[in-house]
Amino acid sequence: MLARTNSTIAKRAAVIAAALACSLFAAAPRACAQLSDPVQSVGVRPELLKEVGIDQKLNQSIPLDLTFRDEHGNTVPLGKYFGQKPVVLSLVYYGCPMLCTPVLSGMEASLRNISLNIGEDYNVVTVSIDPSEGSNLARVKQELYTGVYGRPGAAEGWHFLTGDEANIKKLADAVGFRYAYDPDSKQFAHASAIFVLTPEGKLSKYFYGITYPSRDVRLGLVEASEGKIGTPVDAVMLFCYHYDPNTGKYGLLVSRLIRGGGALTVLVLGIAMFMMFRNERYKPLERKA
Repeated sequence: MLARTNSTIAKRAAVIAAALACSLFAAAPRACAQLSDPVQSVGVRPELLKEVGIDQKLNQSIPLDLTFRDEHGNTVPLGKYFGQKPVVLSLVYYGCPMLCTPVLSGMEASLRNISLNIGEDYNVVTVSIDPSEGSNLARVKQELYTGVYGRPGAAEGWHFLTGDEANIKKLADAVGFRYAYDPDSKQFAHASAIFVLTPEGKLSKYFYGITYPSRDVRLGLVEASEGKIGTPVDAVMLFCYHYDPNTGKYGLLVSRLIRGGGALTVLVLGIAMFMMFRNERYKPLERKA
């Protein structure tokens, strides 16, 4: 009877392990996503769109010696915001009538939905690509978005910069952000993306579009920090998920799931066999008549 019970336990354990593995594989299709890369193009000359796009330059360093003006009008080196924490970078222009507001709003919403804190765990740097914009407008934007974000210390960690055309262009070229100005409409044609950089200023992740999944951004920040921020759960997620530069998203990595599922099956079966042998060892001896 005991042997039959132990056999049942082992079978149930195997079924549970298989079910867990199957549930993981079933989630894989949901992780797939298409690249969404809208372009600010309304009102600008169509021929300018040939100059617009984003060229990934993963693992390349941006020039941290470039100088800009912060939201208070102070001249600051870009490197001021690097060195200790990963950085989320966005290139927009504050007077943009179309795409930039959704980019900033989408980024703020994504960052608000993760437990990591701006200023404490990472910094955010937003740079205007319009050299005619000044610090007063940058300060208004900072007050708006840090106010919506609503956590203490955000104003010390999220900075809105302006600068001259030479420094803006060098930064844009370094991250692969191609844009064009239309003097007729007085607008910039540009694509939409945000960038995650390491504390040393290396480009780590590109996230495209105007909405950025909070899970992906969190994993990007944890990975860029080399595990210095985040939780053990993030480490497990990074084992199971892999950044796809073609889509700018994290997807389930099947090969790791196979290894993880196999290890889980062995573990569960091992526990079941241990329980079976343990019960056999301590089974009372039958008394002789």
